[in-house]
Amino acid sequence: KSAGNIYAKIIKINPISPYCENKSELVNGTKIYPHRPDLGDKLFYLCEPCDAYVGCHDGTNKTKGRLANKKLRKAKIRAHYHFDLLWKSRRMSRNEAYRRLAKYLGIKVKRCHIGMFDLDTCERVVEFSKVEIDKLRMYG
Repeated sequence: KSAGNIYAKIIKINPISPYCENKSELVNGTKIYPHRPDLGDKLFYLCEPCDAYVGCHDGTNKTKGRLANKKLRKAKIRAHYHFDLLWKSRRMSRNEAYRRLAKYLGIKVKRCHIGMFDLDTCERVVEFSKVEIDKLRMYG
């Protein structure tokens, strides 16, 4: 099954895994990060059969994004690393960076959240970010 960019199925209670179609289970951080006591009280949805999980917003059981397997988690970390360089450079605001990214991706700003993106979209974020960083270096 494709782990496409389908918002309707993402932010809800016990999301269904796009990888194995099993229902996820609400767990605390010790289940996913046993070596990180600082995450023990955080909530996550976990699909054990395919090792896909997603964190929840603090104090809620609402997901921060989509269930992600290891490959997608790595892609999102990489996308955030490159994208965050744009606004952390202080040459543009975080909101401006997201507005530009949304325009590049052809989506609404309110839908522009790396936590929701699939593998292909994460790669597009990296490409966009590298081009924008080069522009900032060249034109300040």
